[in-house]
Amino acid sequence: MRKIFFRALLAIAVAAVIILPSCAQPDSQSQNSTDSTLTFSWSQDVGPLNPHMYNPSQMFAQDLIYEPLVSYDRGGEIQPALAESWEVSPDGKLITFQLREGVQFSDGTPFDATAAKANFDQILQNRAEHDWLGLIEAIDRVEVQGDRTLQMYLKTPYYPALQELTLIRPVRFLSPKAFPDSGTTAEGIKAPIGTGPWVLADYQKDTQAVFTRNENYWGNKPAIEQVTVKIIPDAETRALAFENNEIDLIYGNGEISLDSFQQLRDSGNYTAEVSPPLNTRAIAINSNRGATADLNVRQAIQHSVNKDAIVSAIFYDTEQRADTYFSTEVPYADIGLQPYAYNLDQAKALLDEAGWQQPAGQDIRQKDGQPLTLDLSFSGENNVDKAIAEAVQADLRAVGIDVRLLGEEEQSWLDRQANGEFNLIFNDTWGPPYEPQAMVSSMRVPSHADYAAQQGLPMKAEIDRKIGEVLLTTEEAPRQQLYRDILTTLHEQAVYLPISYSTNVAVMHKELSGFEFMPQANQVPLSKLSKS
Repeated sequence: MRKIFFRALLAIAVAAVIILPSCAQPDSQSQNSTDSTLTFSWSQDVGPLNPHMYNPSQMFAQDLIYEPLVSYDRGGEIQPALAESWEVSPDGKLITFQLREGVQFSDGTPFDATAAKANFDQILQNRAEHDWLGLIEAIDRVEVQGDRTLQMYLKTPYYPALQELTLIRPVRFLSPKAFPDSGTTAEGIKAPIGTGPWVLADYQKDTQAVFTRNENYWGNKPAIEQVTVKIIPDAETRALAFENNEIDLIYGNGEISLDSFQQLRDSGNYTAEVSPPLNTRAIAINSNRGATADLNVRQAIQHSVNKDAIVSAIFYDTEQRADTYFSTEVPYADIGLQPYAYNLDQAKALLDEAGWQQPAGQDIRQKDGQPLTLDLSFSGENNVDKAIAEAVQADLRAVGIDVRLLGEEEQSWLDRQANGEFNLIFNDTWGPPYEPQAMVSSMRVPSHADYAAQQGLPMKAEIDRKIGEVLLTTEEAPRQQLYRDILTTLHEQAVYLPISYSTNVAVMHKELSGFEFMPQANQVPLSKLSKS
């Protein structure tokens, strides 16, 4: 599949050092200035940074270079970006954008309606790649009216259109001069050239990427002139490099162990912050495979996991227990769902009812001579998920369920999401601005864990029908009822085990100022920082 679930994906395979000819090179003065350079670290190579494609490109790096028509602010407010204004027709099928005047790509090419349309045309040529996103299917065509007017015609009304235009990908804008000779960006790009505040100046695969300030940027220019992103796969090595003043900032989820974060925070020597809740850490439970095809087993799993203990022991209470797949702060999700309480007796009773008996003197339940063994898949590169998996394994063993942990290479874990070869698999939600509309839309796509988890449900076709309907509603009351039906059914069918509402953490040296958490989980506030 084409999506990323708030974690870095694989780096591209061929080792190389690439100096991009169309990008400005960092000069010696920038490199030597202690006040105008910043060193950041990431666990994965930033990738080719094609704005219209997905892994292995890292979302935070794409966001540095490319911009949207409109941006997402806290609370879901849509703000101007490359479009300074817009108008939605009464029938909801035409959105007319007035583009900002005087904007250029970093190679000097004007950003105008023709350039914007060329990017939309590239994306629409490759609709199958973006089938998880309802907006792409909803767009019929994009037309130009003069230099600054862009018209987006929709096949049907699509209420979250503006919200989905704020996403980091795929609707961001590449200079037409950087389109490949083949004519289709799906096959690659010549260079990552956008309108954003940063320019990729130097790239050494699996080692570092250097971004310099776009001196021709139309908006507020960053105070920092140069950011070096060092690729350090190991979280503890990254923390050590931070303490040795080799990097200035660690930011994200899973980029540092919470043990290290707590130690650095408690030292008093650094600035350490925890973001508001962003998305849901969750495990998808396959309703179409083995023992988890039984609703009683899925519900027993819900009652068996001590989430409070996980939040305390693993997250040091920096996260909140999750009782539902979407937080009640997500639009349309505050519908009074009854949480599955931690109750081992209730879990055992459900397993008994499902026919899984626990022979005297044995730890694991059996049925028809077969043990109750489930596999739990997670990315072996994610230490946080590994710790959660081990806690879940211990909790389920207490009710007689044997859990086999499958800590796999990242792509293997993603492949399992697509092919459904799992009983349990980590499957976080995406946070704002994806929730709930993009997340539920993707549940109809066979390459997602959500689809596989729901595939065994007798009402799967009805769920998908209602998802399609809710995205086209133009009236608020029917939309609320449809979301209530969808989310209630998924909760009652117990196909998701929510663990906690996750956060980003940041730790930085005290000479950095201007820090604030970003509204999207995969944005890093490099443009807001200054260094004294």
